[in-house]
Amino acid sequence: IYIGSDHRGFELKQHIISFLVARGKDVIDCGNSVYDQTDDYPDYATAVAQHVANNPQALGIVICGTGVGVSIVANKVPGIRSAVLNSLDTVKVARNHNHLNVLALSAENDPEDLLDIVGAFIETEPSYEERHIRRISKITAMEHNSL
Repeated sequence: IYIGSDHRGFELKQHIISFLVARGKDVIDCGNSVYDQTDDYPDYATAVAQHVANNPQALGIVICGTGVGVSIVANKVPGIRSAVLNSLDTVKVARNHNHLNVLALSAENDPEDLLDIVGAFIETEPSYEERHIRRISKITAMEHNSL
């Protein structure tokens, strides 16, 4: 699981890393590795998204103040399906139906509430029903300008 955040998400990122490691997950921190109030979220969201795109079995988590900026950046990388999600039901459906592979989080949320969402994200398997694969294929075609 690749994870990255800017300064706004730095503390939350550390909390999530501890949560994942305690569950036996391999976690790679894509930065920032130190708190730096002048850092820029696109740097870390890009790093996470590129790693996930290059490793289809991997998942990613990106964090900024709202989660929106990092989600926008992650979605610029072909093969990434990222969204800001704040409910268990939504994260399960997004992971199952949409093959969400990068979870975007807002640093403004309660860290304990987000751990349940992170848990659901890493535990929910994608569905390979024909309708979901057909839809994912259309998204992939759009990424390659062949739709």
